[in-house]
Amino acid sequence: MSKKVIHVVGNGDNAVWFDNKNAKGLRVICNKPVVQVDKVHTCCIVDFKMMKALTEGSVSLDQYTWVLGYRPKIHMEKHPSFNLRHASHIREYYLELPRYAGKGGPGYTNFNCGHFATHYTANKLKADEIHMYGFDCIFDFTTRSMTDFFLPSDRGDNNTVRLTDVWRKVFHGIFREFKDTKFVLHHKHDNLKIPKLDNMEIVVHSKKK
Repeated sequence: MSKKVIHVVGNGDNAVWFDNKNAKGLRVICNKPVVQVDKVHTCCIVDFKMMKALTEGSVSLDQYTWVLGYRPKIHMEKHPSFNLRHASHIREYYLELPRYAGKGGPGYTNFNCGHFATHYTANKLKADEIHMYGFDCIFDFTTRSMTDFFLPSDRGDNNTVRLTDVWRKVFHGIFREFKDTKFVLHHKHDNLKIPKLDNMEIVVHSKKK
C-alpha cells in the first residue's frame, strides 16, 4: 500500500518553498495562503479575527472547503445567517485540543492554525508523511505570519518571547504524539530550536523559485 503524503502550507515566510509542480499528495492550508497552492484539499481556520473578516466580506475563502476549530464554531453559532450561507463550505469541525497545548481558552489560544492543521492532518487524515512549509518559529525567533499583512496582528511585540516558546513546545508535542508519522520540515536552514526526533527530517532550501 502506498504511503499517504500530505503537504501543510503555513503562513511564515518560508512557505515560499512549497512547489505546486513537485508536491505530490493532498494539500492543506492555513487561512488564506501566502503562496499559490493549487488543488487544495481543505483550508483550516481557528481564529475569531479570520471568521470576523469572512463575515464582513473583507476576506474570501469561498474557493475552499473549511475545517473549523473551536472558536470558529462559536462564531458560527452566534452568526446563524452566515453559517447557513456558508454551510456548503464546511467540511467539518475539528475540536481536538491536545493536553500539551493547555486547557480551555488558553489552550485554544496556544494552539495556533499551524498546530491545528498539522494535528488534523496527522490525526484525522492519517498521513504517513507530512511536509511542512512556513512554520518558521520552529527554526527562528519569530511569530511573524504573512496573514498579518491583511489582518492586523493582535499578538503584540512583547508577546513574541512567550509565544515562540509556547508554539515550539506545542509542535514538539505533536511530533512526539504522532511518532509513526514522518514530518518533513522545509526551511532555509537546519538550525532547529526544538529537539530533533527520529520521525523528523529537514529539507534545506537555498534558492527561491
